[in-house]
Amino acid sequence: MNKKILLSIGILAVLLLAAGFAPAGQETLTIAARGGSHVDAMNAVKGEFEAANNVTIEILGLEAADLKQKIGLDSLNSTGELDLIMIDDPWMPEFAESGVMANLTEMGYVEDEDFAAASRAIGKDPYGEGDVYALPFSGNVMLFFYNKALFDSYGFDVPTDWATVLSYAEKVKADGKIGYVIRGQQGNPIVSDYLPILWSYGGNVFDQEMNVIINSAEAKSALELYMKLLENGANFEKNDIVASVSDGKAAMSLGWPSWYISGETAAAAYAPIPGKVDQTAETNGSGMIGNWMMAVTANSGKKELALQFLEFVTSAESQKIEASFGGVPTRASVLTDAELTAKYPYFPTLLEATNNSVVRPRTPLWSNVETALGTELSSAISGVKTVDQALADAVAAIEAVMEE
Repeated sequence: MNKKILLSIGILAVLLLAAGFAPAGQETLTIAARGGSHVDAMNAVKGEFEAANNVTIEILGLEAADLKQKIGLDSLNSTGELDLIMIDDPWMPEFAESGVMANLTEMGYVEDEDFAAASRAIGKDPYGEGDVYALPFSGNVMLFFYNKALFDSYGFDVPTDWATVLSYAEKVKADGKIGYVIRGQQGNPIVSDYLPILWSYGGNVFDQEMNVIINSAEAKSALELYMKLLENGANFEKNDIVASVSDGKAAMSLGWPSWYISGETAAAAYAPIPGKVDQTAETNGSGMIGNWMMAVTANSGKKELALQFLEFVTSAESQKIEASFGGVPTRASVLTDAELTAKYPYFPTLLEATNNSVVRPRTPLWSNVETALGTELSSAISGVKTVDQALADAVAAIEAVMEE
């Protein structure tokens, strides 16, 4: 066989691999993942597992809405296309109830206490105490972000209460800059932005018996504060929030760590979200946890191999590598590793915030609840409704969701 033919065969083999055709006898694991840095992190480590296990790892990076839809549709098949799936924290109750995920405990998985306790709790059904169905892949927990240079120029300390946050915002606004940036778009953005403030006031959407209590005195005070922060700032979408705080055009905001991480440099200073109303108030948990979990599908034809990859990709060794590619660790040993914290000094802050985080209400109907609440919060900040009317209407809308 001449060299030209051999070269053509080699090129064809490379093209086939790139197109997803595995060599004969080689398994393929297919993962549906949230696109972006999560895919980059997995791609950075998957080669070792592929070589050791004679397997090809195919990763489908999707936007959140498309990811959730694909998972739901594939779960209807007797044998699924997907072997592993990434699941946003608030989707967990819905997917647990509908049987989308394999029971990892029944498959022999032993709980790993190196994962932050709050992260482990999300992957269990019932929440926090049942069998394990998913492992924490990405350790997002909402934090307080601020421009350190701007804070230093005013002599501001990191605020631990919301009265101080508002006073800072007023001072910065008086000088012609943006004091505080809210993320007030309808649905998930405004609800995620408002809840940490509500929790700091000691309020919530539901009580322990899942009665709707969003029109409480605490909820009204929190929404009034939210609107005062907007008066001294701006309402931006994610990318503009990141740019404005990073560039010093705005003083502060709330957000997720993965927004601000760029290689080895954090573009903003990090702190836990203030957990009290003012200096004299009681401190409450306020940082919203939003881990991206990863699970083996219940209808995968390769569950054992999929579990092996799940343990590999969430291992301490893998997370240390993934951190350089936008991965957000979920293990205490990684978040406190001396070499990593020298490069990423906010990792201990992330662990502290995770340990004191608050989980969103555990109901399979949360997506619909969030839509209902977000609509009413938006009507309040836009002046269409009063605070009292918006929260009263939110109660009615959420109760209708829960009754359905």
